[in-house]
Amino acid sequence: MTLKESLAALIQGDVADDAETLKKFSRDTSIFTRRPKLVVSPKSTDDVAALVRYVSAAKKEGQDISVTGRSAGTDMSGGPLTDSIVVSFTKYMNHMLDIGSDYAVAEPGMYYRDFEKETLAKNGMLLASYPASRELCALGGIVSNNSAGELTLRYGKTDRYVRELDTVLSDGSKAILRPLSRADLEAKKAEQNLEGEIYRKMHALIEENWQEIRAATPRVSKNSAGYALWNVYDRQSGIFDLTKLITGSQGTLALVTKMKLGLVKPKPHHAMLVVFMSDLKTLPDIVRTVLEHEPESFESYDDQTFKLAVRFLPQILKQLGIAKAIHLGFSFLPEVGMALTGGVPKLILMAEFAEDTHELALKKAIDTRAALMHFPIKMKIAANEAATKKYWTMRRESFALLRKNLHGYYASPFVDDFVVEPSTYPQFLPELNSLLSNYDLIYTIAGHVGNGNFHIIPLMNLADPKARSIIMELTPKVYDLVAKYRGSTTGEHNDGIIRTPFLSKMFSPKMLELFAETKKIFDPQNIFNPGKKVPMPGIGGTEAEIEKYMLKTSG
Repeated sequence: MTLKESLAALIQGDVADDAETLKKFSRDTSIFTRRPKLVVSPKSTDDVAALVRYVSAAKKEGQDISVTGRSAGTDMSGGPLTDSIVVSFTKYMNHMLDIGSDYAVAEPGMYYRDFEKETLAKNGMLLASYPASRELCALGGIVSNNSAGELTLRYGKTDRYVRELDTVLSDGSKAILRPLSRADLEAKKAEQNLEGEIYRKMHALIEENWQEIRAATPRVSKNSAGYALWNVYDRQSGIFDLTKLITGSQGTLALVTKMKLGLVKPKPHHAMLVVFMSDLKTLPDIVRTVLEHEPESFESYDDQTFKLAVRFLPQILKQLGIAKAIHLGFSFLPEVGMALTGGVPKLILMAEFAEDTHELALKKAIDTRAALMHFPIKMKIAANEAATKKYWTMRRESFALLRKNLHGYYASPFVDDFVVEPSTYPQFLPELNSLLSNYDLIYTIAGHVGNGNFHIIPLMNLADPKARSIIMELTPKVYDLVAKYRGSTTGEHNDGIIRTPFLSKMFSPKMLELFAETKKIFDPQNIFNPGKKVPMPGIGGTEAEIEKYMLKTSG
């Protein structure tokens, strides 16, 4: 039998290898294309377990075979791309299974938009770590990447909300991962199966390398690079929690088939303080002052975003529809006037305050403005959600809309998610802009200024060899700069194909060895998404792989 026939006989779900399906699953939202051999859509955890058992046995017989989990395919790093078998969860394993007082249980293929709709309707709560792709992404990717977004400043990343994960391990066995007490950990370590072996070896690895791991803990507020070994074991409480390791592992350690996620109740009333800066020297002091007033989100976009959005404002407004365009267009007249008179700020900061009452949210914005009055900046208060909308449109949509108006250019995320400490802004940002100015790029810098997390996604013609060479040349230079300021190469988008080769910029050779050992403990045959998170020359995770799989088209 063929591989397709063998797998189809084992599971209740679908197995596809038609050209249209393989083409669809050869892409995510990264700069890569990688054609799989098969796409499997399981209907249950039993299907996933049967698939993994088959692959494990085939691997022992010497077959070059692996499985890579995939949800909605909105990953920007190439994380769910493979030459072998894709396990796609969105077709069947996409259900809400339970909603409690402050949690929900769902399958990995459930779209976040549907998840949020159900939780808000049931208990008025949501998963606060949703990313910017909230209308497109699914829960499996949110957990696999340890995603975060505009509410992270107040509520933290996804790993804070993962309470329990149902998984399939690399031998096809099932394991439910949750925080364990010391007694529970010892009981797990006594089990004579793969799960017990994982607990024994991971506990020993962390204990024996405790100082090395603690020293490697990222000092920035957000990180998705490497395996989060520093978060697994709390020596003081004795809690040992492997969900902290699986979250953010991009499906390289186990396949998640069900997740229990904590929820929060969002504050209903909003007000925003908008800060227009012409000089970055005072940025750290401004950020510190704003953070003291506890905004729910603190975002930014740069003068490039501002200029490009004004330049293409007619096209952007046209795509929004007549009613929205008229309202948004008139509301932006003061900002357009600022641009026309040469007063374009270098950075626009958006500090949004969300509270239980409108009065309290507005008071926080007003108090923050008062605290910033001695700085050489311009400020504006958007007193309600309607007034804040235009700034969120600029922050969330301007780049996507701009991309649609520059035909032949493709959004090319390759240095799109680094993090540095806010105290380094006056030195780091000018050096970054100086570095980028050496290349002929159309780009914007936007991000979560309160977290020091910035996104640069140039528009490039990937059919042009010059553009491809820029990616290969500029990427290590940017990460050298990030390393100089002790930052993280990725705060929320993860490693995937694009950043795995550069983990050495951030972690010591010893830590890279510990990552490799972690991968081996969970997945000794390397059947789960090989070449991601752990560099493996000849298999994946090298700069040669970036060149090999990079798109050769402008879109």
